[in-house]
Amino acid sequence: MIQLIKGFKDILPDESRYWREVETLAAEIFDHFGFAELRPPILEKTGLFEKSIGQGTDIVEKEMYTFSDRKGDLVTLRPEATACVVRAYIQHQLYAANPYRKLYTIGPMFRRERPQKGRYRQFHQINAEVFGIKAPYIDAQLILLVSTLFNRLRIDDVSVHLNSLGCGQCRPGFKKELSAFLEHHRDTLCNDCRQRLDRNPLRVLDCKMESCRQVTSNAPSIAACLCPDCQDHFAAVRTLLDELKVDYQLDSRLVRGLDYYTRTTFEVQTGSLGAQNAIAGGGRYDELVKLLGGPDQPAAGFAIGCERLIELMKQQNDRPDAPGIDLFIAALGEESRKKAFSWLSNLQISGISTEMSFEERSLKSQMKQADKFKAASTLIIGETELAGGKVILRNMQTKDQEELPIDNLVEHLRNALSDKRKEVSS
Repeated sequence: MIQLIKGFKDILPDESRYWREVETLAAEIFDHFGFAELRPPILEKTGLFEKSIGQGTDIVEKEMYTFSDRKGDLVTLRPEATACVVRAYIQHQLYAANPYRKLYTIGPMFRRERPQKGRYRQFHQINAEVFGIKAPYIDAQLILLVSTLFNRLRIDDVSVHLNSLGCGQCRPGFKKELSAFLEHHRDTLCNDCRQRLDRNPLRVLDCKMESCRQVTSNAPSIAACLCPDCQDHFAAVRTLLDELKVDYQLDSRLVRGLDYYTRTTFEVQTGSLGAQNAIAGGGRYDELVKLLGGPDQPAAGFAIGCERLIELMKQQNDRPDAPGIDLFIAALGEESRKKAFSWLSNLQISGISTEMSFEERSLKSQMKQADKFKAASTLIIGETELAGGKVILRNMQTKDQEELPIDNLVEHLRNALSDKRKEVSS
C-alpha cells in the first residue's frame, strides 16, 4: 500500500471543520480590518527566496524544496508567503494607483525540516501584508488583528512577545557588539550557533538549546543600541498597544528567523505545545520591496501557523461537536426512493442539509443511518405513505411525529425545518 510522504498529512473530515472555522473567521476579520485577498502560486523562482529570506538562513540552505524544471531553471515550492506577496505587489504594480495596500493570503507552504508535533513539511499559514505605511499605527493594528482572531477562537493560553530589531543604521552596531560577546562563548554554543555566529549572530538569540539560551541570557540588548528614530517608533507601538489594552511582554531575545525584518517584530507564543511554542509571528520589513526590485515602500505583516493553531483549538474543552444534518429521508421501496431523491435534491439546492439511503435497506437500518448522520429529523415514506398521500416527519430528539402531505412537500419541509432551526438557535 502506498502511504503518505513523511512529514505530510491528510486533513480528515473530523478535523477539517476546525480548518473551515479558522479560515472563515480569518476572512471575516480581514474584511473588517480592510484587507483584500491575494492568491499567489505555490511555485516561484528560487532566486526570490534566496534574495528575500537570505542565503545564510537555514530555510534556504537546508529546508527548501528546490528543483530544476525542464529548461534547467531553479524553482522552489514556497517556504513562506511574504516574498510571494511582495513579488506580486511589484510585478502587477499594485502600488501604481495607491501604494497603500492591505493584502492577505491563506494556503500551504513547504519546508523539508524534521517533522515533529505541530510541524510538517507541508504546512499552512494565514498571512497578512501591509504596504506603504511607515507609521507605528499599522504595527499596532496588525498585532491587534492577530489578538482579535485568537480571542474570537476562544484561545487563551497565548502571549504576545514584542521586540525591535532596529534599522540599517543602528543594527550593524548591535551586531558587532553581540558578535564580540558571543565570540567569548563560542565553545559553549551548539554547532549550528557557531555557524550562525559567523553569518548572522542575531539568529543565536533564537536558539532553543539550553546551553545557548544560558549564554544569551546575559547577551547585550538591542534596546540599548536603537537609534532615536527606532526608539521613538518602538515607544509609539507600545503606547498604542497599551491604549488598545493588548497585553504583551518585551522580549529582547526575539529576532524571528528571516533576514528581512526591521524594527518591530513580534510573536504569539503558547505553553501548550512544548518546544514549538510560536503560533504566529511577524513585524516590519521596510526594505524588502526595494530589495526585490520595487519602489521604496515600507511594509509590515505576520504569519499564523494553522496546524499549531488548530492543535490548540482541539485542546479547548468547550468546542462544539460536529453539527448534524437537518433531515434524513428513509425511503422504503423503489417508487419511494424515486420520490425521495427528487425531494432530497430540491432540499439540498434550497440550503437544507439532507441525506438518504440510495440502496434498499430496512427501516431499522435507515434509522440507524439517520443517527450516524446526527439528523435532526427523519422523513419516512413507504408504500403505505405513498398510497395515503402523506409522509411521516419524526423529530429525532423528542421522537414526536407529524404527518405532512406529499403535495408541495418540499415547501412544507422548508417551513417545518426552518421553524425547528429557530427553536434550536433560541
